[in-house]
Amino acid sequence: MHDLAVFVGRFQPFHKGHLALLQHALSEAQRCIVVIGSAFHARSPRHPFSWQQRAEMIRRALPETDRERVSFVPVRDHHEDAPWIAEVRQAITSANKANTAKAATTFTAGSTGSTDATGSAPTAVLLVGHRKDATTAYLDWFPEWQLTTLSVASTATARAARDALFGATDDGPLRAMVPLPAFDFLAIWRNESTFAALQEEWTMLRDYRATWAAAPWPPTLVTVDCVVKCRDHVLLIRRGEAPGKGLLAVPGGFIEQRETTHRSALRELEEETHLDVPDADLRACLRGTAVFDAPDRSERGRTITHAHYFDLGDRPWPTVRADDDAASASWTPISALVAEEAHFMDDHFAMLHHFLQFELPAPPA
Repeated sequence: MHDLAVFVGRFQPFHKGHLALLQHALSEAQRCIVVIGSAFHARSPRHPFSWQQRAEMIRRALPETDRERVSFVPVRDHHEDAPWIAEVRQAITSANKANTAKAATTFTAGSTGSTDATGSAPTAVLLVGHRKDATTAYLDWFPEWQLTTLSVASTATARAARDALFGATDDGPLRAMVPLPAFDFLAIWRNESTFAALQEEWTMLRDYRATWAAAPWPPTLVTVDCVVKCRDHVLLIRRGEAPGKGLLAVPGGFIEQRETTHRSALRELEEETHLDVPDADLRACLRGTAVFDAPDRSERGRTITHAHYFDLGDRPWPTVRADDDAASASWTPISALVAEEAHFMDDHFAMLHHFLQFELPAPPA
């Protein structure tokens, strides 16, 4: 029996395949910490539930006696793997410390678990998962933990469950994929005000992707984005159209056939914000570029963006005027970004953090 099991997932929503893995974790360890990924993402068809709602679905699916053995830690998405790995390790360490007193009463007398002087998690840690595709590469990123991978215990997938939730004409498909307590949770959630808007966007995205159905292979879309800093503020827009209607974003859009990425960035910046800075000045203020290419970063499909970082220095804030896809455009204090983390489209919060390097709060234990 291990001291601790770790189970990582997004659980959007929690389905029967997840339940089988969690049950195995609890059969092999005294306690289990469930790491909930993409914890602070804005609500969207792919991320419809807050991390607290996902934790509640998981709790309800367990017998009462097992609920006390499970704790939850939320972790955010990062542009690169290394910060995500570090955040998971820190989250596990913090959660383990928070549960030390409680765990002491449940550990067996022969437990080998210990916490060393550096505050690291116990050595007897079991990482439980299922190798699905490239999205489960993280199973090999924690060599200090013992890894157990299981075969598929259910044909359910989170994507199929979301499609059934938003698009099915009856409850049969969804009921077959999720534990009954989770189904009851979802049945109540569908009556909330957020459901209709998410269902409308899910329909729009489904129809959008259908326009590519005749392509000989799935397309890879190319976009540009602009992080523009001036003094201690950054230029943001609020999306006026789906996908991401009402969410915060940096200015950007699709590259055109005869453009370089840099020329495209300048054009999109003009079209969406009418930023009152000459192109030549913007070129001189370019401080860096980065490619954001996580396969699931955009719900429109495989989308690779070339982000451009402009630092305008300490000049007065240039005037801006929203246009095109932007409902509004404004200069936002960098100090206010963390409070808005859950209101950014796609990975734009991670993009801002990559260039601006503001301090991130530790996930709650």
